[in-house]
Amino acid sequence: MKNFSTVGARLGFAALFCTLTGGAAQALECTFRADAPDQHTVLAGDTLWGIAGKFLDRPWCWPQVWGMNREQIRDPHWIYPGQVVYLDRASGQLRLGRRLGGAGEPAALRLSPRVRTEGLGQDAVQSIPSGVIEPFLTQPLIVEGDELAAAPRVVATQEGHVFLGKDDKAYVRGDLKGGTSFQVFRPGKPLKDPVSQAVIGTEAFYLGTLKLRQEARPGSEVHTFVVASAKEEMGVGDQLMAAPPTPMRNYVPHPPEQKVTARVVAVYGGVTHAGQNQVVSINRGKLDGLDIGAVLQLYHAGKTVVDPGASKGWHGMGKPQVKLPDEEVGSLFIFRVFKHISYGLIMQVTEPVEVGDVAQSPE
Repeated sequence: MKNFSTVGARLGFAALFCTLTGGAAQALECTFRADAPDQHTVLAGDTLWGIAGKFLDRPWCWPQVWGMNREQIRDPHWIYPGQVVYLDRASGQLRLGRRLGGAGEPAALRLSPRVRTEGLGQDAVQSIPSGVIEPFLTQPLIVEGDELAAAPRVVATQEGHVFLGKDDKAYVRGDLKGGTSFQVFRPGKPLKDPVSQAVIGTEAFYLGTLKLRQEARPGSEVHTFVVASAKEEMGVGDQLMAAPPTPMRNYVPHPPEQKVTARVVAVYGGVTHAGQNQVVSINRGKLDGLDIGAVLQLYHAGKTVVDPGASKGWHGMGKPQVKLPDEEVGSLFIFRVFKHISYGLIMQVTEPVEVGDVAQSPE
């Protein structure tokens, strides 16, 4: 293992980050691990996050050390098993190549990962473990604002059926807005902002999908649907949401384009604590500057305590209170964004994440 200095790399990454964000955000320090290897051969099952974690203290910094600009970050960005990631210690960057035979260095190195705009190849290495978030990519799960009141609903089922199964008919009332494919959901508990206590959305239970068979005829308000898939029992009163477009299956991690400070609203599954590879929702979304692939740092919110050694507060009303600093506990990868709420996958964590914890732009 070669020894190297990270000072130059720090400065290079800081300048590069300003370029990536148009100079609008504060430069971030992105350093190599002290035990970073000289190279890593990409294996089936690797993730870009995991590969980057072998080289970098903060794995999500890898777009910076690839030397990617903002447009490249927005595009699909793939590498494949059999390629070799090299640490170029002189320039402070990672480079990608493929062995041409023998145990030596390759005769030529590609200086950036392969970019494909037509979609992800089945053998391409993914950014993060996709199996954990797969259900969250296509199911509604969160309904915001007036979407709940305006959503079409099942008003009757096929005769003799209390619950609907695959290929059963369902009769729906409401404005379809030209849609033909819908997801069926049942409203769950309201989601409250941990700070304001205002309801910012409703957790929804995904039940299945419906396909339009016959739009309501003149003089009728009822559309005829057929159940295309049933994950759970569905029936009268359940509501419809237009099926989302096919989601991206790969993401490039990056800091938010503007400073974001959020709180953890809920841990998926109804529990109060979450660990690595668990999903949480936060009280910030696309209208707050978040997009798919944004990375936030997670902190336990500092508690407010009484200073026992201080003099009494104003008007003799007891000892003054002070707020302890927030303690960093991990990182959060944003993979689905609604207007005011987002879903994130906990990537690294040193302590369990709790409802009310802080999620903010990296520093």
